[in-house]
Amino acid sequence: MNVNVAPSSSINSPATFPVNRRSSVAGLLNPLLLRCRKTKVSVFSSSLDRKIRATRRILAAAALEMKEAEKKTSSPVRIVSIVGEDSVSPLNSAPWLDVMLHTAERLKWVDEEFEMIVFSDNFINSQDETVNRVRNELDRADILVLVAVSKEGSVNWIQTNSQNVPNTICFDSSSALRNKLGGILIETEKRGDIFSSLLPFSQSKKMNESVEIVRTVSEAWERHNADDIRFCLLVIINSYITPVSTLQNLRAKGFSTLNCMVTNCGPQILNCLLDPNCRKALQCLNQCSPVDQVCNYRCIASYESQYLEEFSLCVLQKNNCLELDAKIPEKPYVPPMTEFRGEILSSEIAEDLFVGWLGTLNWSWRVVAGQNPAYDQFPCQYQLYYRGKARGSFWYEPVFQVRTLEDNLVWRRRKYRVKRGKVPGTFQFSVLDNGVVSIESWTIVDVSDDLSWGLFHYHGAARVAGQSYTGAVLVSPDGQYPAEREKERLVSALDRCGIKEWELFNVDNCSCEGPPLGLPEGSSLHSKIEVQEGRTHASV
Repeated sequence: MNVNVAPSSSINSPATFPVNRRSSVAGLLNPLLLRCRKTKVSVFSSSLDRKIRATRRILAAAALEMKEAEKKTSSPVRIVSIVGEDSVSPLNSAPWLDVMLHTAERLKWVDEEFEMIVFSDNFINSQDETVNRVRNELDRADILVLVAVSKEGSVNWIQTNSQNVPNTICFDSSSALRNKLGGILIETEKRGDIFSSLLPFSQSKKMNESVEIVRTVSEAWERHNADDIRFCLLVIINSYITPVSTLQNLRAKGFSTLNCMVTNCGPQILNCLLDPNCRKALQCLNQCSPVDQVCNYRCIASYESQYLEEFSLCVLQKNNCLELDAKIPEKPYVPPMTEFRGEILSSEIAEDLFVGWLGTLNWSWRVVAGQNPAYDQFPCQYQLYYRGKARGSFWYEPVFQVRTLEDNLVWRRRKYRVKRGKVPGTFQFSVLDNGVVSIESWTIVDVSDDLSWGLFHYHGAARVAGQSYTGAVLVSPDGQYPAEREKERLVSALDRCGIKEWELFNVDNCSCEGPPLGLPEGSSLHSKIEVQEGRTHASV
């Protein structure tokens, strides 16, 4: 951005000064200083020169300070993770070392400057330079993450060499290890575990913030999935090191939010507060961390109602009172499949693959397993894809169960508009979900020739709710896992999504009586592929 300074008696032509964090003040003051120099009042010249020189020194010092601050802000976030040798995670019994190495890769999807180096704690017995390397990495680390570290030798070495790391978080580790956030020790009844009960402490503002962060991190870690492990680290980075774009503070922004809500949405607010279900939803959401999508969406799915939809539609979607603007994640890039049964994939065939078994069965697909802990974990997920009555229209309706926070089992159904992407096998989905519009990019990663299974990847955002996300669903006609002979192809498809098989968690398909299925009148199904139970073939 440029600022044009108008001509004056001492400046013959307009001067343009670039404005940025380092030069805006100095740039705007330069014309004034130049004009002062040309003032022919000699009695003040000596005093004026001193003031000019002093001003220059102040500006130079400020510019240098801001330059150093910029360097600090733009430097990489450095994380060191030390994992207990041969320790096993609760993520389908994957080794903790594999889990943390994969987490390091996924941190790069959020920001290329987030660097995590992972070591097994057996390095202390090595005869090479590994010990010195770990020590050097700790000297410049912003965060130390300890997972399942319990050997006495490892604990002693870490205690000696990690004292200068400002943030240390311990999971399932020795009680001798201590947690530290923002340079302050977080005392717990059981050391070595960040989510043990906190001991009494001084109720300073900084400590209260740390307690809230500990609570958020502990709840996420205990859900035992890859997304939430990464989320734990992002919360620490966002709170103590540098802002994370995907973790904007979603709480109300004081008077501006309140004024927006009262001015535009008075009736909707009143109706929500008077309705028991809507009121419970707001109370539930208030207990969640604003950046915890799992907690937030469970509240919404548990207590959804017409009044909650009207409240969200007015406050968020129509008026954006929280002033949020979440973006669809660009990473990972997932390429679509390019052929089906030897034919080049067209958009028509891709749509038919979505339609899947509908017509032969009462649904297109059933979800076997999912990767996203907020949106893929619901029981009894049915997918309905179909062509609409209007020419060129295509729709997706997921039907799924929700076990509410009051332990009731209820059915939910959504309706997405689907548009073709530029590349066959890619699509844009849009849905109004409880008053908030979500836009998602979906990719057909792979579908077996006999339609015995498929893998669909998505990344999306609810812009005005400040939520962005990625995920993938493994589907089959009966909700059962693909046969062992398909394992190699399935693992390859997951790799193209940046997903490990141990990240998936199986959907509970045991008690699925009475799903509210059925299609709108005038719907149509396949256009290129004919599907018969037990076999499929292309009609072109």
